[in-house]
Amino acid sequence: MEQTKELTQVDEKRSWEDALEQESWVAPLVDLYETNDDYFIVAAMPGVGKEDVKVKVEDGNLIIMGRINYMEEMNRKYLMKEIDPSNYYRKFKLSESVDETRIDAKLENGRLEIHLPKVERVKPKTIEIK
Repeated sequence: MEQTKELTQVDEKRSWEDALEQESWVAPLVDLYETNDDYFIVAAMPGVGKEDVKVKVEDGNLIIMGRINYMEEMNRKYLMKEIDPSNYYRKFKLSESVDETRIDAKLENGRLEIHLPKVERVKPKTIEIK
């Protein structure tokens, strides 16, 4: 019985492309900050599991996507409903100061943290006086 339930949930899950067209998406709230060596993006994505996050670089843009179990949310029998069920989508234009080959990300407690290292040429340098 448990295995049948899992298979049904997998079958109901749409591809990322189908979900973009047919499900509700909102921009997650983000913090963007920098240090001397790096930029960081922290995105709030409550309800999203690690396996349901996609971070990609495409045409000079950083795209972040997070999916909730949309079908489950839509099929619940709500007694009170104040939270809209939505997936998360946000796109950022990357500057040339980001080293795209070294971007990494982690998801912890509903917070997606993306590390964007700066290229060497834009890092501050102290010139030694001789």
